[in-house]
Amino acid sequence: MRNGRTVRDLRRENRTAVLQRLYFDGPLSRFSLGPATGLSSGSVSNVVAELVAEGLVEEAGSVDSAGGRPRTLLRITPGSGCMIGVDVGETRVRIELFDLTLTELARTERPLAVERPNPHDRYEVGVVVDHVRDGIAEVLRTAGVPAERLLGVGVGVPGIVARTAEEGAVVHGQTIGWDAVPLERLLRESVDLPSSVPYWIDNGAKTLGQAEMWFGAGRGARSAVVVLFGSGVGACVVTDPMGPGRALEWGHLTVRVRGRRCRCGARGCLEAYAGAEALLERWREAGGRPPAGADEETALTAMLAAAYPAGTETGPDATAVAVLEETAEYLGAGFADLINLFQPERILVGGWAGLQLGARFLETVKGYAAEYALKYPAARVGIAMGTLGPDAVTVGAAILPLADFFARGGRRAEAEPAGEQPAWASTVRERAAH
Repeated sequence: MRNGRTVRDLRRENRTAVLQRLYFDGPLSRFSLGPATGLSSGSVSNVVAELVAEGLVEEAGSVDSAGGRPRTLLRITPGSGCMIGVDVGETRVRIELFDLTLTELARTERPLAVERPNPHDRYEVGVVVDHVRDGIAEVLRTAGVPAERLLGVGVGVPGIVARTAEEGAVVHGQTIGWDAVPLERLLRESVDLPSSVPYWIDNGAKTLGQAEMWFGAGRGARSAVVVLFGSGVGACVVTDPMGPGRALEWGHLTVRVRGRRCRCGARGCLEAYAGAEALLERWREAGGRPPAGADEETALTAMLAAAYPAGTETGPDATAVAVLEETAEYLGAGFADLINLFQPERILVGGWAGLQLGARFLETVKGYAAEYALKYPAARVGIAMGTLGPDAVTVGAAILPLADFFARGGRRAEAEPAGEQPAWASTVRERAAH
């Protein structure tokens, strides 16, 4: 044992290094894997032989070498494992099945009952659990994938996620009426999966940030804040490109003392002005006319169309324009707080509402952010749209079991004891960020 590490630890770390480099940079030859991982040629050969024998790595053609025989290229075997990502969103629950390279194999969406008078009713815990249960069964059946091939199920949810020894992941979602909901236990009791399949449950903004940093607009950044706009507002701050990030309840930062009542119960929260639910309500209060019976996504599309009409026959709706311009200033001030607090290299915008709003007035928001933030950090931050679209939360949720799988050197894990944190954070980030 050296520095507290056993031979088994070193072997696992070597396997992790090879798997990650093939995943992010592959296909690669054995020759290239040496300098890419810092391992000796002998170690690379041994690790690759193990991974090929286990079916985790396969040959992927060859390339010419300088004066020698062609070098065989290696890649991760896509079908050697699968992950499920779940997004418990504001208007629907989305479930997607991915292979090991995060290629989508199947998906399904289950709408939430947005027409209910009390918004909390749409998140009735039993309904959400049933949607997840039925959706998991559907995607596995559609793709013809046996449950035993699953590396795990990742779930992105609104709110704060804590973990207890008795219940596992517990969700505190004040804005949706979830008070200490033992979601992990409820899913284990309801979903028909082997007990060995682990669940990774985390904040949706955090899984969005995970996806953008691994595969989207965050790649190459040393630090970033990824913001999620939907019915509400959330954010994730990432100071380690391959680490898990930290969820922020940014939407409940006070932007106006004694301001509008937020759905969390407090007054003056950013979410009470910039979340889609509040934005549409402000338009309605100002005399706007959202489509009757429409869900929030449809209503926000209508608001933007009214403010920025495509044709010239009718002018812009002055009420919608005024509300949106005020919202842009609130968002700019909120971005300035993120800049001053964290001094990130990038701020990235995602979420279904963010994708709609950002396309229209991100430049305006950036102007207000520069106005309200300190000049030095403001001059060094790039503010841009995320690139993964509406599936980013499910992709990020699926990354949770994938990252843990890599951190274990490609070994499947038995279900974690309740209350355990993912094992991957301390291992993945050190090597994958190189």
